[in-house]
Amino acid sequence: MTTTVVIPTYNERENLSYLVTEILELDIRAHVIVVDDNSPDGTGQLADELAAQNGRVRVVHRPGKLGLGTAYIAGFEQALAEEVVDQVVTMDADFSHNPGYIPALVSLTQQHHLSIGSRYVPGGGVTADWGIHRKFLSWGANHFTRLMLGLTARDCTAGFRCYRREVLQSIELDRIFSNGYSFLIEMLYKCQCMGYSIGETPITFENRHRGDSKISQAEIFKAMYTVLRLAAAGAVFRRGAGLHSPPNSVHEADRAPERGL
Repeated sequence: MTTTVVIPTYNERENLSYLVTEILELDIRAHVIVVDDNSPDGTGQLADELAAQNGRVRVVHRPGKLGLGTAYIAGFEQALAEEVVDQVVTMDADFSHNPGYIPALVSLTQQHHLSIGSRYVPGGGVTADWGIHRKFLSWGANHFTRLMLGLTARDCTAGFRCYRREVLQSIELDRIFSNGYSFLIEMLYKCQCMGYSIGETPITFENRHRGDSKISQAEIFKAMYTVLRLAAAGAVFRRGAGLHSPPNSVHEADRAPERGL
């Protein structure tokens, strides 16, 4: 099984070389695709240097800051163009997603079409330096999303995921309306509506080690708008077609208590 890790970047020069090195040292021999949005700090140039040093690293350069969602799509398209790729991992470049969890995500896709590194299953969580306000905001956003869209994944806004190749091939990526972090919600919603099996494995989400956060209040409002838009469209469709809610996903925490989840 061949795994490619897609990493969108914008001003992540301080983190990128450390992150790519740790990914390449994993036993699964993953490949890496860096999608850089013309970072002013030289992240793109550093990515080119890493690619020149190791054939398992490739770089997609974009002309400017075009958004997280379209960066993921660019990375997916690059990965799918390579016939040997079996699954695609997405993660942040700031070490909030520890690359040491990647093998567990990849292993879980042997049972499910999509696996999620989750803060909200037993064994998952966030580091102690998260403030009360941030914890409440994250919990509230996930609860609202699950309630409005009928999603059964417990961490609906997580960007640390592993998709089987056939999942990405079956979704019309160019028709996804959302960009930014709301893209993650729409992708999950589409996967569940299409009947794909979704599993979650626990992770501890960390604050970034170096650099500045990219999440703005505008991104939060966009995500809430996306939830309302998808909920309204889904209600109209189900009313017209006489359908019930999308099929349930399966939580790894529920499936395998013997693994300590």
